[in-house]
Amino acid sequence: MAKKRKAKKALNVKHHHHFQTQNLAALISQVTHASHSFLSHNDVVLLPSQSLRLESLISSLISLSPHPKLSPLLSPPHRDCWFRRFCSLSDSRWLHAFRMSKPSFSHLLHLLSPSLAPSFPHIAPDCVLAAALFRLAHAAPYAALARRFGIAPSEACRAFFAVCKAVVGNLGHLFELRTDSERVVVGFGWSSLPNCFGVLGFARFRIDASLLGENGCLMVQALVDSEGRFLDVSAGWPSTMKPETILRESKIYHEVEESKELLNGPCYNLNDGNLIPPYILGESCCPLLPWLLTPYNRVNEEDSFGSAERAFNCAHRDAMELVGDAFGRLRSRWQLLAASRKWKLECIEHLSFVVVAGCLLHNFVVKCNEEMPDEGVGKGCMEKEEGFPAFDGVGEENAVRVRDALAMHLSRMSSRK
Repeated sequence: MAKKRKAKKALNVKHHHHFQTQNLAALISQVTHASHSFLSHNDVVLLPSQSLRLESLISSLISLSPHPKLSPLLSPPHRDCWFRRFCSLSDSRWLHAFRMSKPSFSHLLHLLSPSLAPSFPHIAPDCVLAAALFRLAHAAPYAALARRFGIAPSEACRAFFAVCKAVVGNLGHLFELRTDSERVVVGFGWSSLPNCFGVLGFARFRIDASLLGENGCLMVQALVDSEGRFLDVSAGWPSTMKPETILRESKIYHEVEESKELLNGPCYNLNDGNLIPPYILGESCCPLLPWLLTPYNRVNEEDSFGSAERAFNCAHRDAMELVGDAFGRLRSRWQLLAASRKWKLECIEHLSFVVVAGCLLHNFVVKCNEEMPDEGVGKGCMEKEEGFPAFDGVGEENAVRVRDALAMHLSRMSSRK
């Protein structure tokens, strides 16, 4: 009798579990269907971040189902894809979707189409460009691009890298240190920094691998102007290298020190008769050079700065914020480059290429006077870049003279205000 009662109880438990499983499956199915129905009817009016989160929720619900079926999100895209329906909407929504207005998108399409069309004979160039910008702007996976643009995930991947290649190949002139240096110098002149050709700083891009240690990352060295545009970008350096080593290995160092192609213009004559050669401002982790001026550092805690040193360091600190702000806006506009994102090992070789393309597109939208959309602000992309240890070498004698002369000039200027 006891065995029969145990068997009956086990059978009841099994039936109860089966009943609960069926109820759970039915509930998940209802929620999934309702979510998918809402998404299908509202995908063009939802913000990209909202629709992407909803798609992620639907995928999670399907994975929780006791009997998972093919997700409706994975079904073949229909001809009336999201992008074609989106094109009929008000121009105001383009800034959220592609981080630029429709006129700017059309201008960019005109510049890049000759490079894109031959590689995609069966996909319209505007679709190729839009898919790539959407991924860059929202870190959207290729499956999400496939659903929105009516193309296969493999085509979405190919489109993304083709656009990055076209941007680097066709928009390189937007790094204006070599093409419009006069504008750069005038911009810094308004900040009482005569003959300044930019501000040099570094940023980290995290990688999801132990290849470079526990907190390994790839480094990017960038020169920025007074408007927050990138003037020169050198990307893909391992974090095992010191910033000073990255600097000496970079193209800009070669063009200044060896080929003499950069910063070879006339000196600026200060009111006191001192001559200031063309220079850029650099972080304290860099060496002090005649053309790379770094801040004054205390040797001992007891040391105190005079008014000239304080004036220079204050101006230098304000200028260095331009680099942090430029990288902050870059990461905020292009979520694929967000500070919180970790790049997988197999993608590391593409990171520097994508960063350079993102910087050029950043310059493009700044030049087009595009605003930052509200969406994307406050998502951890504007994190302050962690500092680097100060360079422990001795500055060149001529560099010390140039910095001291500029410091005296800045001190005089500040006393007149």
